[in-house]
Amino acid sequence: MRILFPLLLIALPLFAGDPLAQRIAHTDPAKYNQGRNVHKGAGELHYMGLLDASALNTKFLFLHRGQLQPGGGIGNHFHHTIEEMYVIFNGEAEFTIDGRTSTLKGPAAAPCKMGQAHAIYNASDKPVEWMNIAVSSVKGKYDNFDTNDDRVGVPKDPKPVFVNTRFDRTLLRPVENYYGGKGTVHYRRAIQPEVFRTDWSYIDHLLIPPGSSTGKRVHQGVEEVHYVMAGSGSVRVNQETAAIRKGDAIPMLLGDEQSFANDGSEDLELLIIGVARVKGALDPPGF
Repeated sequence: MRILFPLLLIALPLFAGDPLAQRIAHTDPAKYNQGRNVHKGAGELHYMGLLDASALNTKFLFLHRGQLQPGGGIGNHFHHTIEEMYVIFNGEAEFTIDGRTSTLKGPAAAPCKMGQAHAIYNASDKPVEWMNIAVSSVKGKYDNFDTNDDRVGVPKDPKPVFVNTRFDRTLLRPVENYYGGKGTVHYRRAIQPEVFRTDWSYIDHLLIPPGSSTGKRVHQGVEEVHYVMAGSGSVRVNQETAAIRKGDAIPMLLGDEQSFANDGSEDLELLIIGVARVKGALDPPGF
């Protein structure tokens, strides 16, 4: 069995008036589906859909979360209308972009531009925590072309020759009073807008220590999804506040006023996906 995605997803727009609790998606391994030979790949992948194309009003397509089982992966394939990014949070996996394969150690990610062949394979003997993000060039549209190549046992470059990033906390820089917030947070733009061909704008990495918070920020040119990599805290969107924890995904719409607070005892770590209203649109930095 393999994961099947419809060519056209029904994507009804989400409005800022929808309750915050209904927007937040929660990772739950008990709800994972089993996929075998995904895109003609090897072994098994366990996954669930956290967010689909209706989560944002921009051309965000989906956010999937799951595990690459030992000896499992996603076979080599193309997309001609979407861009994807595979993320691993632990262990290591073999990433392939345009026929070149290298091992990346988590937490790490590699974006796949429209028209680039790509695959991922877990050659280890332990499950690898995995996430897949997609943005389409056409709202709600998905396509793929499989090459019947599981990429098992292929030659590997010792250093990757494709775009990739590590979510390494040592690369973050301190920012005081982020968007007028409290204390010091740690921030990095992990992937720049120039990398993408769709309206996908950036990937950010943000760490909020206990007792710190971000100030209020209004989205004007970019919508975002905040995925909680570690820790817990709270998010405020407009007039509502909700608790968040590791594995949650929080979509932010155009016009939303957002802020985050860490009222826990561990660092609150966020991976942030930005998707522009139109290509090139950016919100001004708050620092």
